[in-house]
This record gives sequence, C-alpha cells and structure tokens, in this order.
Amino acid sequence: MLLINGTWQDSLAANDRAIQFGDGCFTTARVKEGEIMLLDAHLNRLAEACARLAIPSPDLDLVRDEMCAVAESHAQAVLKVIVTRGAGGRGYSAAGCGEPSRLLAVSTYPAFYHAWREQGIRLTQSPVQLGRNPLLAGLKHLNRLEQVLIRRHLDTTDAQEALVLDSEGWLIECCAANIFWRKGNHIFTPRLDQAGVNGLMRQHILALLAQSPWQVEEVNALASELETAEEVFICNALMPLVPVNQAMQTRYLSRDAFRYLAPLCE
Repeated sequence: MLLINGTWQDSLAANDRAIQFGDGCFTTARVKEGEIMLLDAHLNRLAEACARLAIPSPDLDLVRDEMCAVAESHAQAVLKVIVTRGAGGRGYSAAGCGEPSRLLAVSTYPAFYHAWREQGIRLTQSPVQLGRNPLLAGLKHLNRLEQVLIRRHLDTTDAQEALVLDSEGWLIECCAANIFWRKGNHIFTPRLDQAGVNGLMRQHILALLAQSPWQVEEVNALASELETAEEVFICNALMPLVPVNQAMQTRYLSRDAFRYLAPLCE
C-alpha cells in the first residue's frame, strides 16, 4: 500500500503524468530508529526538483508530517517519496493538469549494505552510457530507464556496483551511488553538470571534506583515473558510505578517507 495524497491505497490514476511520461521527481530516505536521516535535505531536494521541472510544489510541511508519521514505527527502513505533476493534460502539454500527486512508500532496509560497509565491494564498468542533458543533470527525476538498463547488465556480473560513463566517456557515477577517489591528500568526484544524480550523501560528504585535512575537487575524469587512485568509495543516502576493494582490475588497500568520513555519515 502507498500513502497517495494522504490516503492509503494501492492505485494511481492511469492518466497521472508519472505513468504517462515519467513527469515527476523522487527522493529515497533512510529511516533509523523512527527518524528520517537528512530529512531537511530530502525536502529541499523535492522543492528544487519541482522548481526546475516547473511542477507546482506540494505543501512541504504536509509532506514532512506524512514522512515522519510513516517512519516513526520503523527501526530500519527505506522511505521513498514521489511527487508527480498530477493527472490530466493532453499529450505532452500540462495545460489542464490537476494538482501534483504525492506518493509515500516504505520498504525493508537492504541488509546487504551492512556487509558492504564491513567487507567492501567490487565495481565493474557498465556498457550503458548516460545521455548528457544539463537541463536535467543532477536531478532525481522519474525517467530512470538508463539506470534500469545499467542494473540489468550489472545483474549478469558478480560485481556489486558499476562504473557509469556518459556519452562523451567521462566517469559520472555508479548505478545507484556517487563515487569518490583519493590520491594522496586530494579527493576527487565527478562533475555532474551534464549528467548524473547529485546525491544528498554526496553533497553531505563534499561539505565534510571542505572542513577536513583533504582537498576535494569535482572533475571531468576518465575511468582510467581510478587505476592510479589509492582509495575509492561510493555513497548514497541509504548505504550511506561503502569502500571499494576493486574497480575493474585495480585493487585498493587504503581506507583512510572512508574511516574518517564513515562515522560522520551515519
């Protein structure tokens, strides 16, 4: 069951623009002991995405109340919040479209993230590339077919996550995570002004690193840059931080930055 516009139900109007066009945005939050991690950041993400997509913003105070009410009875869970442009309109036009729809769904927290944090993971490289579009870059919108295809390929391998490039060959992210790598005193992460999702944990880590002993830089880089890295780690709001043992054929032994950041990302 989903909480759809304040009512628990299991159906959405067939003419809702999320179904017709993927016309909406979403955020996925970690629930821990009834509390929503990074709650304000999740609400700000929805507000920013709605503004950039020209979707009338729902009442964010109401969304906050609904999120907290859904989360309070869960010790460990995943809370997904979707905002769609609503139902109606003709063709691509939103003229005549009704009020935005809001959907909340709670699911089980992935137990494997605990093992990933302790043991580390291996990355393969996806053959699926992301299209470049600065208008949508950074947003967590509902058009996620690229990620579906990336995941489909990843499921045929024995790796846990995938390096994802854009159509120009620049390293962008993983299937469902952002990526960082360290060389000496410098930590790097891909620029996301043309493609990719600017994850909330990525933003949190960038803020932490700005006050740390390391120098951080957002860069255009090829996947081959990871061959000379001393350390690689990935992140998202659920993980929240996971060390990488191996990317393609390159292995990593250091976890210095990971050990510094991990306690600050819980």
